[in-house]
Amino acid sequence: MHTPGRNPIALGIGAVRRVGEALLDLVYPPTCGGCGRAGMRFCPRCTAQVAWLDTDPFCSRCGRPTPAEIACPWCQTAPPLLDAIRSAALFVGPLRQATHAFKYTGRADLAEPLAGLMVAFWERHPLPADLLVPVPLHPNRQRERGFNQAGLLAQAFAARTGLPLAPQGLVRIRETAPQVGLTAQERRDNVRGAFRAQGETFVGRRPLLIDDVCTTGATLEACARALRSAGSQAVYALTLARADFSSAG
Repeated sequence: MHTPGRNPIALGIGAVRRVGEALLDLVYPPTCGGCGRAGMRFCPRCTAQVAWLDTDPFCSRCGRPTPAEIACPWCQTAPPLLDAIRSAALFVGPLRQATHAFKYTGRADLAEPLAGLMVAFWERHPLPADLLVPVPLHPNRQRERGFNQAGLLAQAFAARTGLPLAPQGLVRIRETAPQVGLTAQERRDNVRGAFRAQGETFVGRRPLLIDDVCTTGATLEACARALRSAGSQAVYALTLARADFSSAG
């Protein structure tokens, strides 16, 4: 499988950032986002409990565990717009706790270790993507939260892998209701037409969408539609976690 080349500038910036974070940790010791123990942002005990989603075989499109590495019945019936969706692990246990802390309690410092889990998965199961694109928040939501969690994950992922990043390549042009609690169809309706790709950035490219959690894949599909309309040759997605596989995508 083709593995995109690494950007030495991005790798260098990532190394400098990690040194700076290590020095900061000496002054302000971090706590684990999964269990709260002092000393690390995501401790070895919590890392050992990560329910990885890389047990072969799995569906070549949505990543769902299957008897053989082909498209699963759900993807054969209704093929997704994305060429492939991958999630590093199930949204359970300490990873769920850390993700909630990251998104809802201002723990932006968790982006680096959580992205590290995504990179570990990516190194085992790369996709032929050539550009990273974070799933955007609406500007109002981002002001409330203080940051876009997908953007921080994408930055840390780019720094570790050397893949180029288009941080503003995709924008959310319509504010939508939170997806939590909505059915699969309601989620699709909620985000339909909510995204727009900027300029000619994606013509002939193979972008990799980055987000924290995939539930039904509705948001990723809406992003993929915008990227396809902008001329993308293929569209892939990688998320930190997968909520479940109760519905297609």
